[in-house]
Amino acid sequence: MKFDYLKEEVGSRIADRVYDIARKFSLALDVGCGRGYIAQHLNKETVGKFFQVDIAENALKNTLEMEIPTVSVLADEEFLPFRENTFDLVVSSLSLHWVNDLPRALEQIHYVLKPDGVFIGAMFGGDTLYELRCSLQLAETEREGGFSPHVSPFTAVNDLGHLLGRAGFNTLTVDTDEIQVNYPGMFELMEDLQEKSPEC
Repeated sequence: MKFDYLKEEVGSRIADRVYDIARKFSLALDVGCGRGYIAQHLNKETVGKFFQVDIAENALKNTLEMEIPTVSVLADEEFLPFRENTFDLVVSSLSLHWVNDLPRALEQIHYVLKPDGVFIGAMFGGDTLYELRCSLQLAETEREGGFSPHVSPFTAVNDLGHLLGRAGFNTLTVDTDEIQVNYPGMFELMEDLQEKSPEC
């Protein structure tokens, strides 16, 4: 719970985007739901029934309370167990960064989404942890004469439009939102990052 503040914030922002669309979504899907960080901010006037999918069984067992009828499904984001054209809305908050094959996961989302459906997702962008990555590279270069990556790569924002288009999406809007979190030192940051890793 101590480390959920970022997931809570992003889940709330995605729910706000859903409310911006003047429409009721009969059937919605949250890909990589975690503990239900998006669903807790939605209501039954906006979403009729909500499916939550996560690869981590522990996350599904500890989902947060919500007023929408909800079904939890243990599944991989790259192999969604739903028929084509099932959902009116698909959301995803900070989970797509962890998938092994992002293009396939996006194709799966497009496959289960109805032709007039809406996909709203958030993932870490290319400049995430920029200061940490630079500091580690400089320190390692100074000490070792070279460096190797210590932070998972992030998808550049301008590449997302191409990936979404390749997956079959059209009428795209890709934007950025910055959330700045300050830490007293590197070790506090590392502790926080370790707790944010997927619960697999």
